[in-house]
Amino acid sequence: MARNGKPLPQRGIARTLALVLRAPRLVVLIGVLLLTLGGFALRLYQLQVVEAQFWTTRAEEQRAEVVRVPAPRGIIYSRNGVALVRNVPAFQVAVVPALLPDDEAEREAVLRRLEDFLDQPIDREAIEEALGYAPYEPLVIARRVDREVALALAQEGLTMPGVQVGVVSRRHYPFGPLVAQLVGYLGAIPQEEAEEYQAKGYDPAVDQVGYAGIEATFEDWLRGTPGERLQEEDVLGRVIRVLGEERPPIPGDNVYLTIDLELQQVARDALERGLQRVNSRRGVVIAMDPRTGEILAMVSLPTYDDNLFAQGISVEDYQRLLEDPHRPLLNHAIADQLPPGSIFKVVVAAGALQEGVLDGRTKLNCPGTIVIPNKYYPNDPGRAQPFHCWKRSGHGWLNIVDGLAYSCDIFFYKVGGGFEETGFEGLGPDGIVKYARLFGLGSPTGIELPSEASGLVPTATWKRRTIGENWSTGDTYNLAIGQGYLLVTPLQMLNVMAATANGGVLYRPQIVHHITDAEGNVVRPFRPVISRTLPISPENWTLIQQGLEGAVVYGTAPRARVEGVRVAGKTGTAQFCDDIAIQLGICGEGLAQPTHAWFMAYAPVEAPEIALIVFIYNGGEGSTAAAPVAQEILDWYFNQRTGGP
Repeated sequence: MARNGKPLPQRGIARTLALVLRAPRLVVLIGVLLLTLGGFALRLYQLQVVEAQFWTTRAEEQRAEVVRVPAPRGIIYSRNGVALVRNVPAFQVAVVPALLPDDEAEREAVLRRLEDFLDQPIDREAIEEALGYAPYEPLVIARRVDREVALALAQEGLTMPGVQVGVVSRRHYPFGPLVAQLVGYLGAIPQEEAEEYQAKGYDPAVDQVGYAGIEATFEDWLRGTPGERLQEEDVLGRVIRVLGEERPPIPGDNVYLTIDLELQQVARDALERGLQRVNSRRGVVIAMDPRTGEILAMVSLPTYDDNLFAQGISVEDYQRLLEDPHRPLLNHAIADQLPPGSIFKVVVAAGALQEGVLDGRTKLNCPGTIVIPNKYYPNDPGRAQPFHCWKRSGHGWLNIVDGLAYSCDIFFYKVGGGFEETGFEGLGPDGIVKYARLFGLGSPTGIELPSEASGLVPTATWKRRTIGENWSTGDTYNLAIGQGYLLVTPLQMLNVMAATANGGVLYRPQIVHHITDAEGNVVRPFRPVISRTLPISPENWTLIQQGLEGAVVYGTAPRARVEGVRVAGKTGTAQFCDDIAIQLGICGEGLAQPTHAWFMAYAPVEAPEIALIVFIYNGGEGSTAAAPVAQEILDWYFNQRTGGP
């Protein structure tokens, strides 16, 4: 502008342009500036107008995220409605690889601080791998973090980018070892099964599944259905607000067991005392309602505390459980395969009576020892094989009732394998096998628990293929008294006794009574399941039942008597020498064979409502070791309990 506010003359502008043109650097600078401003303007137009919708959507996606909402796992109850497991809050720490500092030194500093907080090493290789395939997915570093540590970490959020503290649900087992073998526990999804579980809707990085007991067999009922929630997060992955719940989670169903918790405790205590009396560490007690097949109690010792797994078991504790020769992680009630000894005589008696091998009037003599000639050297007494009764002086002449009551071995040698010297035809190996299988031996019972064993009912074909030898009369004799190659589980033999108590109905044992949804509606009711009805006449059942009551009244089981209650029972003393016994130095070359102690019973005789089996590993005689345990339980059941079963 000129003086007095008048514009410069045209020649002033021309002079200014001439000066600019004489400075080429200034021209270039102005050109670059104009091009830059033009580029910014063009890009701004592109973002604000051309690509506006695209970037708006991307921004919304980054701001809001659909997250998976875990479903509350169902609860497991006793038959009386007592919770055997609870869901409790727990803290876990995760790392989001993409949100860790980009600078390597800063990232390492964050991870080292995290290690100091958690007092455990962090797998950096896993973090690097996650960066490649799921950089924004939280990678769980510690699942069960102490509350104080979790709160301290949460307060360090701004100084530890990429580290997240979350509250999750974990299982707590209030009764621990008392029902651990039945309830089981949860564990992480095995890596080799991750894809299979992911296809079912699981998140292998977060979810846990049942590893044992009811937690495993009823996983599909207990797990529930996860939901989805829309939430807003900041750049560090922290939740700003919840925008809405798109799909609420559906809680898992609740499982009610048939177990009477009070009876379970009584059985556990009685068995522990019985084991202490004979210096044994392994034993089983199972109680069943013979009218329905419901399992009222199932104790397997030694056992474990499933809270160890819920809290995160240490390597030392887990190794200790694995190295224990008596295998506390195994439910011995359904997984042990054992020689039953004389409790198997019930099966032989039923088969012999039904096949007409003998009747109530038939009497057989027990001189204490009988001799079977060697078929290859029939005239050489030195090669003959003697068979002894447990009572070396013999029982004399017995009928089937007294044969069961006194558990006479020679009586059942003859009933099972015959006696050529007198021309008596026994049931024979095929007949014994037939009735053993009718009673359910050699197959799982079908109870709703994992790892149930089948046992073994040996045959001539099995022996030839497995051992390379022919079947002999001696094999039949041994089979007739529950020895030799025969193997059973305690639950299988309890099923035998329950069928004897109710007159021939073989129920499938059940440990789950019913299932409800989260609102308490029954979604799976209880129904007794009959496996088969045994083809044995009422008259023959009566003879067997009289023999079993006689065992308690005047025979081998006086220690099982209960005041005011008619009890029927059968003792068993089974020789054995398994790998564990050899390892423990219980048996082997130069040592006498030890014996397992068995006792099974039912009561009251006139209207049975409970059947019971007791097994004590290396317990000696069933009459002195196992029968008193059953007596203690039955006495409580009929004379001391205050409530119903």
